[in-house]
Amino acid sequence: MKFKTLADCIRFLEKENELVRVTEEVDPDLEMAEITRRVFENNGPAVFFENIRQSGFPAVSNLFGTYERALKILEPEFGKLKQLIRLKSDPAAFLKHPFSSIRSASALLHAYPLKKNKNNSHLYQTKISRLPMVKCWPEDGGAFVLLPQVFSMDPESDTVTSGNLGMYRIQMSGGDYIPDREIGLHYQLHRDIGRHHQKALEKGVQLNVSIFIGGPPAHTLAAVMPMPEHMSELFFAGALAGRNFRYAEKGRNVLSLDADFCITGRIMPKKTKKEGPFGDHLGYYSLEHEFPYLEVTSVTHRKGAVYPFTVVGRPPQEDTVFGRLIHELAGPEIPNLIPGVTRVHAVDAAGVHPLLFAAAKERYVPYEPRRPRELLTHANAILGTGQLSLAKYLLICAEQDRPAPDIYNEQEFICHILERIDFSEDIHFQTRTTIDTLDYSSGKLNTGSKVILAAAGKKKRTLANRLPADWNLPDPFSKAFLAAPGIAAVKGPKFENYRRTEGEMEILAGFLERAEAMDGIALVIVADDPEWMSRDFSNFLWAAFTRSNPSHDIYGAGAFTRFKHWGCKGPLIIDARIKPFHASPLVPDQRVRKRVESFAAKGRSLYGIF
Repeated sequence: MKFKTLADCIRFLEKENELVRVTEEVDPDLEMAEITRRVFENNGPAVFFENIRQSGFPAVSNLFGTYERALKILEPEFGKLKQLIRLKSDPAAFLKHPFSSIRSASALLHAYPLKKNKNNSHLYQTKISRLPMVKCWPEDGGAFVLLPQVFSMDPESDTVTSGNLGMYRIQMSGGDYIPDREIGLHYQLHRDIGRHHQKALEKGVQLNVSIFIGGPPAHTLAAVMPMPEHMSELFFAGALAGRNFRYAEKGRNVLSLDADFCITGRIMPKKTKKEGPFGDHLGYYSLEHEFPYLEVTSVTHRKGAVYPFTVVGRPPQEDTVFGRLIHELAGPEIPNLIPGVTRVHAVDAAGVHPLLFAAAKERYVPYEPRRPRELLTHANAILGTGQLSLAKYLLICAEQDRPAPDIYNEQEFICHILERIDFSEDIHFQTRTTIDTLDYSSGKLNTGSKVILAAAGKKKRTLANRLPADWNLPDPFSKAFLAAPGIAAVKGPKFENYRRTEGEMEILAGFLERAEAMDGIALVIVADDPEWMSRDFSNFLWAAFTRSNPSHDIYGAGAFTRFKHWGCKGPLIIDARIKPFHASPLVPDQRVRKRVESFAAKGRSLYGIF
């Protein structure tokens, strides 16, 4: 739908019975986030909060809480953009569907941003503390803006199309920030705002930043869309909204004329303050670190402004739907972006960046026995491309293998790899490199390791569907469970340090090397709670890949190092126990959770929803 404002979208969803109004007073401190989580867990509607304690504005959450509702909001422009991307990837499609292709091209009419020189009398002044101060998790450092569209200009350009629109969390309270005058700005590795900030630092000048909240929902998706480095997200925002992105300038800051709120400010050179902690989308707290902050120069809102927010945590959450939409739009471009790579899938259940699947063409030796050669070229290209470069575990297979696995069926894909991988040849590490800012598996910010697991050719083993009956694990290991075909989870002792762990893993590896009937077990995960990990495959994906640092936590039966190449006879072992330096997992406040139950009682606003 073509929405001029967020209020238009809210009215549409209400007519479609896709929105519920909470009329009771709610507390932005944990309560609103808990309500949103409960509604999302039950595939519920968008939630409109009318009466927020100590706030001058209403709020809405869970707008994109289901894929079907997201499409209702974004169609038909979303479909047009999909068709345009398909045409770029497959020009022959125009000949097959010329009329629909021409209709799709109409989306480009709205792509270029429009500057409006009229006065801004429709904007009203407010202050940060009047916004809904939503805090999501008990140990969060304060309230955060949770669906911001952060706009920064390239310091070397005066054109708005050189700017970047991204989604970076904004801390509104807590820490050492001066209330209403300073807010924290957290951006992760490989974000375009980082390039702008670096240029500003080199020039010794301030970086002007604007934060838009609300407006057409298409603008929110544009802020998370991974656009090519030199293409502004404003083009995408206009095309997806079916209405050109309208803006005005206020000094060196840009104002979105369609946003519900605009916060303007500046980052001064070499000034930082502690930001965080924050319960993030990996399912853990990202910790307190020095980050730049914004000196606020103005906070404005439109008449009838509504404050949209989301809640992140262990997947799936609302941002899972964002990921699906991005996959649908960007997926067809992968073969053009990285020639030879046919498909990629960042696994949401594992927190996105910790685990990446890929399929690519293996053509270097086009006859059997085929093994990974060109796949390694493709893997290096993937790890050198945009945000794909933040992948920690990259599992890549040959497109030619039959049956080709469904890359979106995580268990099927991992089993396909485990059936074909040669553990002595096809495991390749990158050590002391950059990983996702939110990943604390190494205990160091932005720093860790990566591993490529490559597989091509015929099956080398048949994965077991049950554990060996006489599997008597040696001390200090116990309690083995099958997490999936060929994948065993075993209970290990509490992690103390890596020196002790090396001795423990030697014991386990020696047992696995000697044990009979081990041909069908290809991967062993050492866990604190293997029964829980094996109960659901999403538990396995989350714990195994967010709690391990490849260079430190991968072991193997019959392991060896030869000419700096590490391999093993198998099975492969991953130590996914919680380490003392890991960030804490997110746990809801049970008192708040119980209090929220009252909103679903008979006669209350959320009755029948959860």
